[in-house]
Amino acid sequence: MPYERIIMGLSLQACILLLKEHHLLKSSAVQNDTAVDMSGIAYDSRKVDGPTLFFCKGAKFRPIYLSMAKDNGALTYVAEKPYVEGNGLNALIVVNITKAMAILSAAFYDFPQDDLHVIAYTGTQGKTTSAYFTRGILEAAHPKHVALFSSIDRIVGPGVGEQFRSDLSTPESMDLFHDMRTAVDNGLSNLVMEVSSQAYLRNRVFGLSYDVGVFLNIEPDHIGPTEHKDFADYLHCKLQMIVNSRKVVINAETSHFAEVYAAAQTTTRPDSIYLYASATFKPASPDVQIDFRYDTHTIGTQRSDFTLIPVTNKAVALNVGGNYTIQVTGDYNESNAAAAIISGGLAGVDATTAANGIAKVTIPGRMEEYSVPGHGHVYVDYAHNYASLKSVLSYLNAEFNNPRLLVVIGATGDRGVSRRKDFARALNEYADDAFLTTDNPGFESAESIVSDIREDIDEQRVHVHVELDRQQAITAAINASAPEDIVVIAGKGAENRQRIRGVNTPWMTDAAAVQQVINAE
Repeated sequence: MPYERIIMGLSLQACILLLKEHHLLKSSAVQNDTAVDMSGIAYDSRKVDGPTLFFCKGAKFRPIYLSMAKDNGALTYVAEKPYVEGNGLNALIVVNITKAMAILSAAFYDFPQDDLHVIAYTGTQGKTTSAYFTRGILEAAHPKHVALFSSIDRIVGPGVGEQFRSDLSTPESMDLFHDMRTAVDNGLSNLVMEVSSQAYLRNRVFGLSYDVGVFLNIEPDHIGPTEHKDFADYLHCKLQMIVNSRKVVINAETSHFAEVYAAAQTTTRPDSIYLYASATFKPASPDVQIDFRYDTHTIGTQRSDFTLIPVTNKAVALNVGGNYTIQVTGDYNESNAAAAIISGGLAGVDATTAANGIAKVTIPGRMEEYSVPGHGHVYVDYAHNYASLKSVLSYLNAEFNNPRLLVVIGATGDRGVSRRKDFARALNEYADDAFLTTDNPGFESAESIVSDIREDIDEQRVHVHVELDRQQAITAAINASAPEDIVVIAGKGAENRQRIRGVNTPWMTDAAAVQQVINAE
């Protein structure tokens, strides 16, 4: 981490009591007094330094890591089974190591979530955009007091070095609570965070509750051998955020709305559930009362203007109805903005302050527009699944009146295998030219990933170009475009690395690759 290690502590006795309270402790072997304190906590043996609580977690865990942790001063290890390498250490054998790590990490960092007003977002698309919108709104009301945990950035304080690139949309539980503690110690009072389905699948947020939970949408995604076994499991994990939220905001236009709404109603009072939708949307059931409507005035390539209309009495009470402008283009982003404004209202931010805050928000790698002399308009966007790619392409197709669309895209390796067919489907629906390239192939072959995408592309409809060098693919797509064409560079957004065979290889970012073409003109 790019900031000082936080000095906290946790006794062995407290660990045992917490694990028992959550029915996680199978057995314990105590080598000394249970009152002994551990001043460190780690799941990476290289980060053990002195009396530490060490977690034996992960599919890649090897017993030698426990030996290394012991040599570095670990006092206690937590695991799902005993290890001879841990002889001489206190051993806490648990039912589920990731749940145990979440519970003990929260305690080690003295439950920092209790000192933060936490707004959380989940959804197949729009989490990052909504989170940035919300932080902009809260910052307008509470300058330099809002933390952000997103797939792009983590912001844990107002100073230099307290904003850095994220590795995961939702960090590992130990890192999550560490960063929350840092934010609290830096005087921050609010946190906006993304909560991915993987966060629940891997128990990264086990035991955590939120002041406001927002459900944006859901479409099939993250289904595969190393992710969710099927859509039902994906939906189940998404719903966990809703049932762990004190107040809930739901996009009434989401697919599977009935299941989402029912989940909210199981744990949240009706007067704490807020539904929003576009002005013309009609719910399938007449019994569903929409609390907020948003009505579009203008949508352009530079800005969007819309009105948020409170319908019910509880919506009026939030005092957030009015006219809004956002700089992040795309009709689908008005829905994200509406969710952010309502969330801000639940945090006490009024319409005037919210309008000022959201109007200033820009988001790295989200619908970033570039003009290239002699060539088409270029958009860099993080669209990395069917729902988000379709949203971007359908919006640009309508906005520019059915232009020639050239799309640069790849797919990640090792996970999200279903996305490859989905990308082909979106390309078949909207693209004229597809430039298939590399995007975090991991331990898979970039060639085989591209081949998987190409297999389902209708090449009678879409011209396919294969260029595995992403920089060259971007250059080729732009150079192939005419002034009236649209080039979409999808998938990586503001990412500055490529994940290749387990190594994060530096990548200039898609925006820098576009700028390089512009500079060469």
